[in-house]
Amino acid sequence: MDNKAIEIVKNYITEHLDKTDNVPEFEVYTVWKVKALQNWKYLISSTLFDGMYYELTYNGDKKEWYLDVYKKIENRCIKG
Repeated sequence: MDNKAIEIVKNYITEHLDKTDNVPEFEVYTVWKVKALQNWKYLISSTLFDGMYYELTYNGDKKEWYLDVYKKIENRCIKG
């Protein structure tokens, strides 16, 4: 399951790289995962400096994967 999740995200990233650039070397890794009943949820990132992260959900009932793609806009500390 883990390898499939990494493969899905790596393929997505490769598909969406600028076609005029050389494909950079990068790694895809799992930040967090959880299994609830027959379902899996992954938060995945890569070593690219693009601020992207990926939420991947596996629906065990339907045997389907769902991919949500996000870009980190800001990280801010708000006290109190």
